[in-house]
Amino acid sequence: MTKSHDKSTAIVVLPAVGGGRLQDANLRAWLSRSTLQIRSQPTEILECVVSAIHLPYPIDGLASLRLWGQTSDQPTVWIAAADPIYLEPRLDHICLHALGGHDVPASHLRTLFGHLQQSLTDGSRFGFIQIGSYGYLRSDEPIATARSSANVVDQLPPNDFMPSGTGSADYRRLIGEVEMALHDHDVNLKRQAEGRHPINSLWLWGGGFAPEQQAEPCPPLFADDPLTKGYWHSRSGVVDSWPGSIAACLDACDAGFVAVPAFDADDVEALQECLRELRAALHARRLSRLALFFRDGVEADVLRTHAWRFWRRTAPVLN
Repeated sequence: MTKSHDKSTAIVVLPAVGGGRLQDANLRAWLSRSTLQIRSQPTEILECVVSAIHLPYPIDGLASLRLWGQTSDQPTVWIAAADPIYLEPRLDHICLHALGGHDVPASHLRTLFGHLQQSLTDGSRFGFIQIGSYGYLRSDEPIATARSSANVVDQLPPNDFMPSGTGSADYRRLIGEVEMALHDHDVNLKRQAEGRHPINSLWLWGGGFAPEQQAEPCPPLFADDPLTKGYWHSRSGVVDSWPGSIAACLDACDAGFVAVPAFDADDVEALQECLRELRAALHARRLSRLALFFRDGVEADVLRTHAWRFWRRTAPVLN
């Protein structure tokens, strides 16, 4: 039997917090009184969230979930995510840079995916699809792909995250063809002239079919992140867009919730304001616990009683 989630807990995904990003000394002191830890290995944020609400994490089909979250329609074919990356040659290894957001305009993605579709898929069993700010690979038959997203592998050597065993040779062969097709494309020449990283490869991950939809008890979700939304759709959960503030989330459900705030990762003041709202909700007893997952691997489990840990110094990870 699935353990029920705590209905007085807020689970919130936030941008990086470590390395002295917080300028508000009071917030640094408040977080330092909580139970802080750093994830021992790169992990998909969704895995952290679903673990916190005691639901199973899918072993495949994450790309189909992301597409489901984008379109609100359950995909019926095999899908893999095909995310733009820059592979940087270094002295003794290759470093992966995840590209996206403002750095990859939809026009760049549309042109490159159109080129890949035209040059690599003539008469083949797969095809490249661009939907909004995301890319996908559709296949008539399953293909080996990486399990983790490019965001998890960002700034790391990619080899350890690539698929191994059956099908891995086909994966590497397809990636080689993609890289040859992207090499010296006009879009990449323009990007380099503008001082941007070229999109010299794609990260194929999360391949699989969408799971059957089922009803599971889960807190309401406030997010625009398509992967998280897709998972909630698969569990028949309540999904709404990020309303702009923690206060609005509380007013909408008056109980525990999961939120993925939609503000720029570089907007430190927006991060601090979100933390202030969470601290105030805890103090006002509108929530009893906070589970905060920061994208730099920091996690904070915050209880109202932690406020009495006044003897604690600022945690080193926050300096």
